[in-house]
Amino acid sequence: MNLDQYFEKSDLIPAVVQEQGTGIVLMLAYMNRESLQKTVDTGYTWFYSRSRNQLWNKGATSGHLQKVVDMKADCDNDTLLVTVIQTGAACHTGKHSCFYKKLGEE
Repeated sequence: MNLDQYFEKSDLIPAVVQEQGTGIVLMLAYMNRESLQKTVDTGYTWFYSRSRNQLWNKGATSGHLQKVVDMKADCDNDTLLVTVIQTGAACHTGKHSCFYKKLGEE
């Protein structure tokens, strides 16, 4: 699989992670070529941490794994939608989804 088409605009591509069945958006993370290839090869999500400048396998330490069901690119090939089966919480706070804060609320 040629992944170059997804990295023509940037070395990182945003990946929106959505839960199969519920359609809940769990998180947004970034992938580089290597993490996308590892995701394709292993069937589990791998991302690139911009703050740590390294690859990370979602759930490797917590056990809250994301099994990939489907991956789609948007019409411009600059964003991915990754549908997963989520084990445990997706958010590092322990919440099921990272999107739980309503704007304007603390």
